Amino acid sequence: MRFDTPVFFQKIKPGEYDPDTGNYGKDITTEEKRYADVTDAGVETLKIVYGELRQGVLTIRLQNHYDKPFERIRVGSKVYRVDSSRKFRIKHVFVVSEVQ
Repeated sequence: MRFDTPVFFQKIKPGEYDPDTGNYGKDITTEEKRYADVTDAGVETLKIVYGELRQGVLTIRLQNHYDKPFERIRVGSKVYRVDSSRKFRIKHVFVVSEVQ
């Protein structure tokens, strides 16, 4: 496995309410970069997690645990949500699906 793909764990802070205009400001997104092994999810993984075959599903493997809170993961220009997470003794594995 090659841990050479940059993945970004995103934390989103909602925009502040402006009482003068009655609108909310833009959301603030902060990212933390990690390198991971990213592959398409296998057929067996798709059957276990979803019970059916789906497109746009990735398996992300980190060498160490990621314990900080986050809302979603960005790989390249696409954003994914975590559907399944599993911690092993050292590694951390996420099964993610694309957010549309």
